[in-house]
Amino acid sequence: MYSRKIVIFLTILLSWSSFSYAERVKDIADVGGVRSNQLVGYGLVVGLNGSGDKTPFAEQSLLSMLNKFGIKVPAGVKTNSKNIAAVAVHAELPAFAKSGQKIDITVSSLGNAKSLRGGTLLLTPLKGVDGNVYALGQGNLVVGGLDASGADGSRITINVPSVGRIPDGAMVERTVNTGFDLGNTITLNLKDADFTTATNLVNAVNKELGAGTASAVDAETVEVMAPRLPNQRVAFLSLLENIEVVPGEGAARIIVNSRTGTVVIGQNVRVSPAAVTHGGLTVKITESNEVSQPNPFAGGNTAVTPNSVVDVSTNGTGRMFKFPQGVSLNDIVQAVNKVGAAPGDLVAILEALKQSGALKADLMII
Repeated sequence: MYSRKIVIFLTILLSWSSFSYAERVKDIADVGGVRSNQLVGYGLVVGLNGSGDKTPFAEQSLLSMLNKFGIKVPAGVKTNSKNIAAVAVHAELPAFAKSGQKIDITVSSLGNAKSLRGGTLLLTPLKGVDGNVYALGQGNLVVGGLDASGADGSRITINVPSVGRIPDGAMVERTVNTGFDLGNTITLNLKDADFTTATNLVNAVNKELGAGTASAVDAETVEVMAPRLPNQRVAFLSLLENIEVVPGEGAARIIVNSRTGTVVIGQNVRVSPAAVTHGGLTVKITESNEVSQPNPFAGGNTAVTPNSVVDVSTNGTGRMFKFPQGVSLNDIVQAVNKVGAAPGDLVAILEALKQSGALKADLMII
């Protein structure tokens, strides 16, 4: 049943791949300079119910915060607070985010806090890679995990309680210049570099907007002449990103997931003349325990030792696959389906064809 489902899945992929289809520019390419930026900061979570940090740097952070508010703790005095946690705060600043807008943030414990549930993040500056502050984070955490322990040492943990999120928890304070409105051109970067796709993109843009509007720089980058005024450029890009382009066919490739047995075969896979025999192989492992009992006066302890028995056998039912010149994906699927081969058998056949040089495709095993 499992083998038949995978073969049906491969057949569906074959039927889809037999048709040429067009995609919008916005689905296959990104506009150069228009991207998000990563922010990170260090903060303090307070209000925890005894599940906080017991680390020196969390204590130091608390004392530093109290000192800023004019509260001086005598030297050598420990607060021994269990309701605080030192955390790392990170967020993604979207392109064109303006001052005053809000973004989501993620808060992760840096010390040995058991849980951040019920905690509140105090005002935390979020910095970019250039060291400038771009947002300020603060608010109550939403924690999806759960951690509970009993007096006898028993403990239950669900998900990860030491990580939480704050929706709209940071206020944007600085705008990142994307360079979108600079220059006479707009750069389109293909998500998957391909010479054919880049050429088709240039042809589609020139056909829609006029000859000479677009030109390919390499297999990934296409430059398009654009208006200089920002409002005109926005309208121009709205038209540009909805132009339909036929992407180039991908390279012949086979991807095998060795853990689940899933095999995906591209439509351009071809096999030279070859014959493969795959015999049935059975590996049986039996686990048992043996009790070792010492002599009455030996002074030893009774011990339980594991005992493993490994048996390898063949059932003698070999399978022969004969592939003629230029056999396609459909032929491979039908051959495997006729003999009822399991996913593991198909993987072994593909590996054998690749080693022999008969398989004209990249074989990726993940």
